[in-house]
Amino acid sequence: MSRGDKSAYTDKQKRKAEHIEDSYESRGVSGKEAERRAWAAVNKQDGGGKKSGSGHS
Repeated sequence: MSRGDKSAYTDKQKRKAEHIEDSYESRGVSGKEAERRAWAAVNKQDGGGKKSGSGHS
């Protein structure tokens, strides 16, 4: 998986990032910066992409 690849995220995480990105853009943040901040927020809240197997909580 290359850097920036969002395939490891759940649909819920993708929707959450899109909603956060829209919110930033409505406050005047540029598109690229809004996207960066949105994914940073999702990573902080959920700890990254999909988790599978034992030992992941």
